[in-house]
Amino acid sequence: MTSPIKVGFVGLSKQGWASVQLAPTLLKNEKYSLTAVSTSSPESSKASAEKQSEAVGHPVTPYYGSTSEIAADPNVDFVAVSVRSSNHHDALTPVLDAGKDFFIEWPAGRNTKETLEFTEKAHAKGLRSMVGLQGRHSAVVKKVKEIIDSGKIGKILSTSLVGLAPRELGYWGPRLNKANAATTSDSAAGSSMLDIAIGHHLDVLTYIFGDLSSLSATAEIFYPTAEVVDTEGHVLETIANTSADHISFTGAFKSGVLVSESWRGGVTATPGRQQLLWEIDGEEGSIRLTDDQMSAAFVHIRDPKLYLNGELVEVVSTGLMGNLAAGWAEFAKGKEGTHATIDDAVKIHRVIDAINLSAKEGRRVVL
Repeated sequence: MTSPIKVGFVGLSKQGWASVQLAPTLLKNEKYSLTAVSTSSPESSKASAEKQSEAVGHPVTPYYGSTSEIAADPNVDFVAVSVRSSNHHDALTPVLDAGKDFFIEWPAGRNTKETLEFTEKAHAKGLRSMVGLQGRHSAVVKKVKEIIDSGKIGKILSTSLVGLAPRELGYWGPRLNKANAATTSDSAAGSSMLDIAIGHHLDVLTYIFGDLSSLSATAEIFYPTAEVVDTEGHVLETIANTSADHISFTGAFKSGVLVSESWRGGVTATPGRQQLLWEIDGEEGSIRLTDDQMSAAFVHIRDPKLYLNGELVEVVSTGLMGNLAAGWAEFAKGKEGTHATIDDAVKIHRVIDAINLSAKEGRRVVL
């Protein structure tokens, strides 16, 4: 039996996204074994190590500060990094320098430059990578791809989507959660609606339809300022917002399929406002994905209803936890695994760059 992959986890505090979502799905897989954690302070690191040691049934080594120590630990084969996008470069670079295989949350760097740097170092050292673009593991997304690849709706002609990133989430628009405000309001921080919401969807799009060949985009900031609120909804301050909250683009894939998408951020989820409407047209039929649940547009975390030629298709929903678990399982397969890599992250960043450039210069951009 192959020995489990020994994991060092950066950003695994006692609470938060990594603790609640990422780590549990990883540690339920017997092909992994958590051996070390690294956080920003000695107190949080100690608390995390104690919690995880109890959870896994063996000692977990605590580290804090620079990730160079956890990366150098001989008892760590693979390093998972889950920190703010603004800290990706500082957190991942020592891991790459140490020659360790790695997982990094999307967007895998604040911009294309950082992601390319990661990619070049990973290739130079022959490292395996996994990026947190879990939408391709969604049961609904996989079913859509299966239907298209089977030829059931004939030659694919177009895909069109209307998506909502509602104000209630507190990520983008005129009212932001304190925990997210500094990065989601700053277009250069790597956590804008385009970077995160649309970025995740772009990976799903290219997984299904292949690479884009060209696009034209329009972006607007309808909310140039934002109120920052605490967990009880009290306004703490008002800050400038440089992230576009409404983005539309049209274009074509190299296969010839046309694409048209309109994303709206910051508006409230009022009754009747469409959360998600995604239609894929083939010569012999159509696919429609839709739902009115909050965050339905984020197919990497929600499973919308799927219709084939107007008929509801029953799909066993795996949800976010299932998508994450599927990603870990694929990585554990080695070279045969199908999951997003750092190279996929570069592709998505280049599409994001094209959207920004087109919106800024008002012209079609060839990828």
